[in-house]
Amino acid sequence: MKKILFIAICIATWTSNAQITLKGVVKDSVGTPLEMANVIAINKATKKLDSYGFTDAKGNYKLNLTKNSIYSIKVSYIGLKTAEVNLETKEDNLLKDIVLEGDDSLEEVNITYKMPVTVKGDTIVYDADSFKSGTEKKLGDVLQKLPGVEVNDDGEIEVEGKTVKKVMVEGKDFFDGDSKLATKNIPANAVDKVQVLKNHSEVGQMSSVTDNEDNVVINVKLKEGKKNFWFGEVSAGMGMLMEDNRYLARPKLFYYSPKYSLNSITDLNNIGEVPFTMRDYFKFTGGFRQFGNNNGTNFNVGSNDIAFLTLRNNRAKEIESKFGALNFSYSPRKSWDISGFAIYSGNETDMEETTERLYSNAVINENNLPVYDQNNPSSTKYINTEETKDQTNQISDLGLFKLSSSYKPNANNQFDYDVFAKVSKQQQMQTTVSLRTYLNANDEIVPINQVSEQSPFSINQNLNYYYTLNDNHIFAFEAQHLWQNEDPFYNAELEKLSFYNLLSLTNVNPNPGDDNLFNVSQNKRIKTNKLDAKLDYYYVLNAKSNLNVTLGSTFSNQRFNSSIFEILDGNKNKISEPSTINNVDFSFDDLYVGVHYKFVTGIFTFNQGFTFHNYVSRNTQLGSVFENNFTKLLPNAFVKVNLKKSETLRLSYTMQTSFTDVNQLAEGYVFNNYSSLYSGNRELENSLYHTINLNYFSFNMFNYTNVFGSVNYSKRIDEIKSNTAFIDINQVRSSINSAFPDESISARANFQKSFRKFKLRLGGNVSYGKSNSLLTNRQTGETRNRLATTFAQNYTSKFSTNFREAPNFDVGYNVSINNSNIGGVENTFTTHSPYINFDAFFLKEFIFTSNYTYNRVLNNGETIDSYGFLRADLTYQKKDSKWEYKVGVTNLLNSTRLNQNSSNDIYVSNSSYVIQPRIATFTVKYNL
Repeated sequence: MKKILFIAICIATWTSNAQITLKGVVKDSVGTPLEMANVIAINKATKKLDSYGFTDAKGNYKLNLTKNSIYSIKVSYIGLKTAEVNLETKEDNLLKDIVLEGDDSLEEVNITYKMPVTVKGDTIVYDADSFKSGTEKKLGDVLQKLPGVEVNDDGEIEVEGKTVKKVMVEGKDFFDGDSKLATKNIPANAVDKVQVLKNHSEVGQMSSVTDNEDNVVINVKLKEGKKNFWFGEVSAGMGMLMEDNRYLARPKLFYYSPKYSLNSITDLNNIGEVPFTMRDYFKFTGGFRQFGNNNGTNFNVGSNDIAFLTLRNNRAKEIESKFGALNFSYSPRKSWDISGFAIYSGNETDMEETTERLYSNAVINENNLPVYDQNNPSSTKYINTEETKDQTNQISDLGLFKLSSSYKPNANNQFDYDVFAKVSKQQQMQTTVSLRTYLNANDEIVPINQVSEQSPFSINQNLNYYYTLNDNHIFAFEAQHLWQNEDPFYNAELEKLSFYNLLSLTNVNPNPGDDNLFNVSQNKRIKTNKLDAKLDYYYVLNAKSNLNVTLGSTFSNQRFNSSIFEILDGNKNKISEPSTINNVDFSFDDLYVGVHYKFVTGIFTFNQGFTFHNYVSRNTQLGSVFENNFTKLLPNAFVKVNLKKSETLRLSYTMQTSFTDVNQLAEGYVFNNYSSLYSGNRELENSLYHTINLNYFSFNMFNYTNVFGSVNYSKRIDEIKSNTAFIDINQVRSSINSAFPDESISARANFQKSFRKFKLRLGGNVSYGKSNSLLTNRQTGETRNRLATTFAQNYTSKFSTNFREAPNFDVGYNVSINNSNIGGVENTFTTHSPYINFDAFFLKEFIFTSNYTYNRVLNNGETIDSYGFLRADLTYQKKDSKWEYKVGVTNLLNSTRLNQNSSNDIYVSNSSYVIQPRIATFTVKYNL
């Protein structure tokens, strides 16, 4: 961190030695300071824009100019005449006030020179060419260089500390606004301007009555030569100097016109660059939101997806990817827009992983320390540590499809309809060797083979209608329906299964080394039918206050079926024990009415109210019905303080009820994996959440300083917790409402400062939480509460340059510290990750880019792993040629393994897994 700051200071000092500062105040003809006036300085000798800026709330401006030069200073403000002042710089700073006269035409004045940044209301417009250095290839490369904008490795975009909700191109959603697909695929040379739309509302007539401050949208404006023409690129590559065959093929085509657009993206490769991961698939909502988060009810349908390991690029032994996506939009008339997309992603992944686990143990004394029965040490074995070696093969085929329609016949009516489908076929085959050590017994080695597969699908439909009767009466109807079907299958084959008696297995004593092993399987089927609907009425009292009344409902029905069977002599033997069979019918209904009053007074905005709910939940299983019927009043409040035009302080409080779905209610045993059984609890009740959030935002266009900070506190009462009992290494879990509340508090801060050629970012987040879990001694039946505390810290720093001709670099240092104390056992994992990204445009035809990250992992102060990743690319493209040639090398240092660590209420684990070796490729690209 200190080295990075030292470098930044040196560069900034060196630059400042060649410059002087011009300051002053911009006023109108009556002496009123003007905020957000545009000020630019054009060097008369070079005819280039040397500096630009905006005035602050007091009309102050500041420009950094070169010494001993002649400038034309131009100042513009909407509705006033542009002022032009000529001046000559010497060796000393200058002070110059400027007065703008009235303009009778009252038309917006166009400056003859392109402004790098312009501001008009809630819209910030960046001229992309003003920030490009020539090395940018994709939209994400351009966004990284814009003041106040950040793009992370997953393609998520932040503007002024707020996450961008979606990305549009020429006003049309790009794959439903998915930021990753946009930042990784839209060519940089097609981008003309980037519009940041703050306080964006999808429905214009609702903007005056809803809070859209966190709705930030980016709209990309294309260069004139890219409109009404096909553009894009076609790339193909192959491996170099390697025994293994490596390949990549990436055709990408785009077409935009005022009436319709078409985008096609294809990516086939086996070099470890995954264009669409499992994580992307599961978080891809298709633009659908959760209704319950707005009305105080948290009832989210759970997922029974196979627990595939989350992968990142080049982070597995072998990865082969196939990806294809098509997006379209069509406007048959001015008032009607139709759009949609289809996405396919297929991945085959091989993994090799070693994991060490230190168990907290299930048998504890009054001091929460692990013990075992000294009088009868052979009666039960208590696991101490386990080392597993896994060989895994994953195959997944994923599909997403969406069709949308938006009809706006006039300013008072809008009708929207969407249908979104997700389908997939997934399979995982895993071979595990487990080496177990015990507190009171000999070590043992247990081999396990596992197979998991499923083919789930879901269809989500959304229907919205917005109607404005007049200036005082606005209506909004929103409805969403979900149909979901999941069918996970699990099979385990192993020599030892400690809870065979709980499952009433026939094969109770298989012979190790023979084919007569425990071979158990489980079928599950979960069907979900869920409807959410609500009607909002807004009575606009005046320009500064309105009353909102909400009528809404949630109706959900879930069917859960599962059974366990074993394979004996090649035949299926279904287990008929009632404890191994689930046949559950669960329904959840929520009827509610809400009232909220919003008003503005001075710099304060208040929005407070309550929602009154009537809940009915009913589950039928084991020949009986369990029903829970109650009412709840849930208040919430929101206060916003507009300290300045771009500086706000917000405080909010919400009370929320949280409900589980059918997965935790089914009381028959269900396999989590070969060493863990789960049995639900039909009598689980709702949890109650109290949440307080304090946010501070400040974005100063005068000095391009962005400051964001937040503090969040949450208290969860009657939280649904896991109750764990051990049989040997195997865990038998159930759920129960905890008598002890869980609490967490977190704080986040972010500081960004943009200079003419530099950008500095410092940030961090800290969180502390305490949670309770239950552990049961199966011998005595005694159950104890165990408190677990976590303290996590993450600190980031980044310094970037953006020179036109000189090489550019990003240098940063990230530190994460994760401390856990579980039942008196404390562990601290620390990861240091310095990095540097370098790019240079040289000899007018070559581009060199390189990325290096070093990781050092410590456990309780001792280094347990260290590794680095280096990538380098050299690109050649002759001026005005459409052909481009690139030589790229990934994992240049040929690192072999990656480390991960985690902890929970049962154990602390440390894993390392094999990654792809060094891969060199030669790629040819043709730019359309």
